[in-house]
Amino acid sequence: MSTETAIEDRIDAAADAVGAAWPLHSFVTANPLAGFEDTPFHEAVADAERLLGGDGYPSAAVFRGALEDGRIDPELLREELDAHGYETDPEASLSALAAAESDPSGTADDTATSPATERVDAVLTKWLAAFLDQGGAEWAMPDRDRGFYTAFRAVARHDDEIPNGEAIAALPGDPVQVVQTSLDEYPEPERRAILEFHLAALPGWTGLIKQRVGDGDAWQSAYPISLPGYLAARLALADQFDAPLAPDEAPAHPDAATRTDPTEAAASGVPLPEVWLTAWERSYRSELTGAVAEASRLLADSESADRPDAQLVFCIDTRSEIIRRHIEAAGDYETHGYAGFFGIPMRHEGYGSDVTVDACPPILEPEHHIADRPASGTAGEKGAYDRWRAARETASEALADLRSNAATAFSFVESAGAGYGLGLILRTLLPTRVYDLLDAADRRLPDAHEFCEPDFEGRSEAGALPSGLTHEQKVEYAATAFELMGIEQFGRLVVFAGHASETANNPFDSSLDCGACAGNPGGPSARVLAAICNDEAVRTDLRERGIDVPDDTVFVAGEHNTTTDEVTLYAGTVPGTHADDVERLRADLATARAGAAAERAEDMGAAPESGVRETERRAADWAETRPEWGLAGNAGFVIGPRELTAGVDLDGRAFLHSYDWRTDPDGDALEAVLTGPMVVTQWINAQYYFATVDTGVYGSGSKVTQNPVGNVGVYQGNGGDVMTGLPLQSVMAADDEPYHQPLRLSTVVHAPTDRVTGILADHEDLTRLLDNGWLSLSVVDPERDHRVFHYAGDLAWTPASPATEQEPEGQPTPTPADD
Repeated sequence: MSTETAIEDRIDAAADAVGAAWPLHSFVTANPLAGFEDTPFHEAVADAERLLGGDGYPSAAVFRGALEDGRIDPELLREELDAHGYETDPEASLSALAAAESDPSGTADDTATSPATERVDAVLTKWLAAFLDQGGAEWAMPDRDRGFYTAFRAVARHDDEIPNGEAIAALPGDPVQVVQTSLDEYPEPERRAILEFHLAALPGWTGLIKQRVGDGDAWQSAYPISLPGYLAARLALADQFDAPLAPDEAPAHPDAATRTDPTEAAASGVPLPEVWLTAWERSYRSELTGAVAEASRLLADSESADRPDAQLVFCIDTRSEIIRRHIEAAGDYETHGYAGFFGIPMRHEGYGSDVTVDACPPILEPEHHIADRPASGTAGEKGAYDRWRAARETASEALADLRSNAATAFSFVESAGAGYGLGLILRTLLPTRVYDLLDAADRRLPDAHEFCEPDFEGRSEAGALPSGLTHEQKVEYAATAFELMGIEQFGRLVVFAGHASETANNPFDSSLDCGACAGNPGGPSARVLAAICNDEAVRTDLRERGIDVPDDTVFVAGEHNTTTDEVTLYAGTVPGTHADDVERLRADLATARAGAAAERAEDMGAAPESGVRETERRAADWAETRPEWGLAGNAGFVIGPRELTAGVDLDGRAFLHSYDWRTDPDGDALEAVLTGPMVVTQWINAQYYFATVDTGVYGSGSKVTQNPVGNVGVYQGNGGDVMTGLPLQSVMAADDEPYHQPLRLSTVVHAPTDRVTGILADHEDLTRLLDNGWLSLSVVDPERDHRVFHYAGDLAWTPASPATEQEPEGQPTPTPADD
């Protein structure tokens, strides 16, 4: 192995300490400690605290609040304390936690920053912001197309903050050589720690670089950056400012202390906060598994239901759980859950759009390029839309030119200031009226979704993604969807409903869109699957696979607005035979919206009776810091038939994926759910967890003091590290009052235990997550009297009630069970 390759490998290994981060315009919720998932949870949070300075557990006050509110079962807590060797009662252990938090003594935090390092950060972040900008800056950094390291060397001589810019310009052209030279004076065992020290110094910028390098998107192709190039620039600046290169050169920080000594378990080594967290999670999980097990018993004795009037397939997103309950109550409707990209990993090009978006989870690579094209017979709608869009773009370009042109900027402010001021006043004082005006304008103008259809026959250029879909691919995607969800009887209408949010002046708006669509709206994915399933040739082949779609079944696409709970149906191509069905469904969706909006409004402190108007106000109010709660509160993931949770108020806290074990004899569908959606939901859960327990380090602080930078992230203040996590308003009801209950994900699967075990045995990455405590897994086994079994590690299971139920033969003695 060459020296250069060895250095690059060492850099990549050190970068594991920092999780990848996505830019604001395509915000993807991800575990900020993803690089630590190969270690037990309590060890990972300790390592992350040393490197990044963030707390990994809720505070004693949060635990006390959960106990007093009844969210932690005292008996389960005592069991956990005893099991881990804590000879203390809950109150005494809480006092120990509180004392550990207030005691400043302990090991110093290696992330403490010296004044010289602060100067390095200030210069480096200035140029990182300029280079990584994605459309926010009026004037671009010179030489971006030559890559970050080269461009930085070129501008250094013009930066008065750098002591000797000429020395930077004279550095070798190969950044790996610069890194190697900087490490030469240190022994080999210390080099990884040095690289981790510098990569973790600005984890937000490092995370963005990791993501861009890994995805290799259009921005990376046009303006390349690499971790060696970033490190070379940083180490060169450290040399300029005489900043410490190694972590042990950093000064001790008096306020950063570990909490391990007063709360460390002598027997198990599991820290006290972990014990409290586990008890809280078991308390939640016992109620969830109990409800699913009881429903499983009733389901086994029930008769087949009549054909529903319509079926609606929503994303597994926790927000869908609320609207699904209200839709089912509004009529004879059946709802299902499926990952919001509807199983089609595509790069989507909207009609008239200059850009494409990857409409699939980040754990997948897009496999198809699908563009929207006007359908035949829609020339009138297309013409009206084109004229409106051209006028809007012309006006926007003219305003941008006037604002940015030095010769016209001042006169523009004088002449247009009154109009802008009126707009601000209306948005501030009358946001609901603004919503009404915009909504009325939208309804009068044609919608591209109504006159366009996915182009499945397009042809791509050499080297690009395949354009469109073959007939065989269409059949496979449709069959996979129905087999995975276990749909056997189809209604006259089947709606695939993606989801999107609606907010004003919100840098984190994409975090409220579909996570399964990489922070983009899910409507395009729904339209693609609906078009596939309406294809007669596809239906013919589906029948040969045992999936009989009736001739009178029509598939319709839609989109759920999670801010207002309005569900829009794209029913422009629905035949007249189903017009009454669509109108009846729209009326019932309006009823369901009112109920769901009332529930959401009450959850945000507003009057339930004004739910619809309150959600519309929040969508239009440019000063609203919390347009909706997003996925805050997520704690569970149920994989099974809807009948297991129908009629149960899960409080918008559970992801719901439809699955019928009886239609999946080989376990292929379940394997797809566990390796795909379960992993993604664990990412989402971890993002919300860590942003709640330490909003300053793993989140992005308050929106009130944020400044967006380069369309890639936000600053707190006017510089420093870019903050890529969720803002305080997404997880906290008040500065010291969490709304999101910080729990690790509890997954419940309705399937035979041996089937789940076989899948885990084939996927080491899943067992590693489970064995290391990053999430929990329970099974309600319909073949074993609907009993609940909890995963106990090393592919072993334990029954929920060991005192009354026989343990599986050959399994090890587990830790105390949940109920």
